[in-house]
Amino acid sequence: MASKKRNIPVFDHPIIETHCHLDYLEGDALADTIANAQAVNIERIITIGVSPDNLDTVMGITREHEIVYGTQGIHPHDANDYTDDVGQKIRENAVDKKILAIGEIGLDYYYDHSDRTKQRNAFEQQLQIAIDLEMPIVVHTREADEDMQAILQNFVGQMPKRGVIHSFTSGRALAEYCLGEGFHLGFNGISTFKTAENVREIVELTPMEQILFETDAPYLTPVPYRGKPNEPKYLPFIAEHIGVVKNIPLDELLPKVYQNSLDVFFKPAA
Repeated sequence: MASKKRNIPVFDHPIIETHCHLDYLEGDALADTIANAQAVNIERIITIGVSPDNLDTVMGITREHEIVYGTQGIHPHDANDYTDDVGQKIRENAVDKKILAIGEIGLDYYYDHSDRTKQRNAFEQQLQIAIDLEMPIVVHTREADEDMQAILQNFVGQMPKRGVIHSFTSGRALAEYCLGEGFHLGFNGISTFKTAENVREIVELTPMEQILFETDAPYLTPVPYRGKPNEPKYLPFIAEHIGVVKNIPLDELLPKVYQNSLDVFFKPAA
């Protein structure tokens, strides 16, 4: 008989979910998913733009749900579909008060769903949008460490705000570069996976002041619910695990990461 999984811990201090895909969730109605997150003290949720088809969907969700905010951007998987018109739509949507960042943008040389030249072009075009609008960025990078660092080096000096390298699974050199340039690193359920020692090593070297919590729901469900569709309500497991890896008490870690989330996404450029 299978053992009962642990209940989701509920902490006194609120948590901000900095990266999920609410429009990709299946099952419970969206209102129920948000209510389930609030029940475990998730205070705000950021749902992410990834493709020309979901930019307006993200906008709609943020308008329908008070605690939900969004981003606008084209994921490297969809870089083949990036056009000047799409870029203009991102610019127009991003001025909405519920839109907090340009993303999810970047490079993915693992899946190569889009041509690499088009990936780099879309990434660079959207970095310029973030610079022009003085907004942070939400970056996806997979097996593209050298090109990622090279492109960031070309733009970072012009960026009023930095942002987050989300779901960080890259190498130590890229982590150290990004941390040195003032980016935050986003950690999710991958950090709880038995085989993810490389990610835990990056967690260990990341200053508490540069950590963000995320689920990437509906993907990457943390242990002990791995195998089930992910939801923002599982974020406390990730926070708990990061505290263990870094050997930092939760009553110290949670307020700091909460403030990090506010600093990255909810404060205007200096």
